[in-house]
Amino acid sequence: MSKDIRRFSPMQIASQTFKLNNGVLIPAVGFGTWKSTPEDAYESVKTALQAGYRHIDTAFNYGNEADVGRAIKDSGVLREDIFLTTKLWSTYHTRVAENLVLSLERLGVDYIDLYLMHWPVAMNPNGTPPLFPLLPDGTRDLQLDRPFASTWRDMEALQHTGKVRAIGVANFDVHNLEVLRKECTIIPAVNQVELHPYLQQKELTKYCDAAGIHVTAYSPLGSGSSELRIESCITKIAKAHACDPCASILAWGVLSRHSVIPKSITPERIKSNFGAGNIALTAEEVKTIGGLEKGLRYCNPPWGVVVFVRRYFIPSSHFWKYD
Repeated sequence: MSKDIRRFSPMQIASQTFKLNNGVLIPAVGFGTWKSTPEDAYESVKTALQAGYRHIDTAFNYGNEADVGRAIKDSGVLREDIFLTTKLWSTYHTRVAENLVLSLERLGVDYIDLYLMHWPVAMNPNGTPPLFPLLPDGTRDLQLDRPFASTWRDMEALQHTGKVRAIGVANFDVHNLEVLRKECTIIPAVNQVELHPYLQQKELTKYCDAAGIHVTAYSPLGSGSSELRIESCITKIAKAHACDPCASILAWGVLSRHSVIPKSITPERIKSNFGAGNIALTAEEVKTIGGLEKGLRYCNPPWGVVVFVRRYFIPSSHFWKYD
């Protein structure tokens, strides 16, 4: 491949998709809004859509759904051309339909393309403060009598309402996916998890691949303080492809068959990240980036229950039957 900077039209890049297990197409390179202030969410999402992104990710508890919706309206891009993801928050596990309606109202849309259970943990719906209720000792106020499988069954019912095109989960490890496999009917279309070269989640992605669950990588560049983008092999690969180091990391994610949802509030970085799916890394470069695994997780809230398991083994006979 030429080392000159490759130039692609927005439609060429936006056309890269993965097919979910219900036939819905999810764009490979999306745009995340975690930790974006309302003002930043509005400006960055509008910039992203006008740059060609067609996959936008937000969540009820981010506090920016209304601003994301306003950006969609003001971007000039048709709603039906956008793949929009939002998430059920943990204090609404017993009020799934209500939380969806609230998100639809905030976003100003009639339907969600992908609705995710944000965490496999329910919290007190009447606790204080409302989004992150705490017990007197400062620990999370959990709703321990609400299993997430029951929440998932309520989410399954949403697929008959016309308000969601696909349902999935986020932050689910294999042991929790196994609970859904044993107790529920619909296979999640997506599992959105932290995934980057420092945390490659190989056992989890193997499980999801076998089950037909697409993996979306959040924090695909690590954290804001991560040294990932200045790793010598990353900068060398980026130089070889005349691209930004972040774009080369995102290209590794897409070539690993994950959709990626990087976040930025810088217009030039937003545009640079969007071209990642069209950077043709060599097999050797993919292998080199794969050698950066450290098991380094940046997002691991103190839930008080086991969410992530370091190692696990699930026999292949336990996978969902997937055709």
